[in-house]
Amino acid sequence: MEPVIQEETTGCGIAASAALAGVSYTEAKLKANALGIYAADTSLWSETGHVRKLLREFGISVSPKETPFESWERLPDKALMAIKWRVEQGKPFWHWVLFVRENGEAKVLDSKKALKSNVRRDFGRIKPKWYIEVSN
Repeated sequence: MEPVIQEETTGCGIAASAALAGVSYTEAKLKANALGIYAADTSLWSETGHVRKLLREFGISVSPKETPFESWERLPDKALMAIKWRVEQGKPFWHWVLFVRENGEAKVLDSKKALKSNVRRDFGRIKPKWYIEVSN
C-alpha cells in the first residue's frame, strides 16, 4: 500500500480513504464531494462518520468502534489511526493516518504534504489516541 498525499490542508481523511481504496486523491475527493463530504468541513477530522461513509462507498469494511491505542505490536495489520489528537473549544480534533503491516514490516502512511517522507517508521514520535481496524 502506498501513501496518498492530501491536496488540501484538511484532507487527511480523504487521503487515508484514497490510500485504502488504491485511488488518487482527486478520485477520492470527487466521490467524497458527491456524498456531501468536503475537506473544509471540520467534522471530517472531529468525527468518524464521514470517513466511514466514504470507505463504505469504496467497499472497505472497518470496525464499528474506535479502540484505544495500547501499543504498536497490538495493532491489527491495517488500521486508521487518530494522531495529533486534541480538544479545541470543547471539540476533539485529530489527523488521520494509516497503519499498515505488510510482509512483517510495519509503517505509517501519513498524507501530510510537508513531510520529507510520507512513509513513517518513527513510531516513538507518533502518538496515536485510538484506531479503527480495517477488515479488507
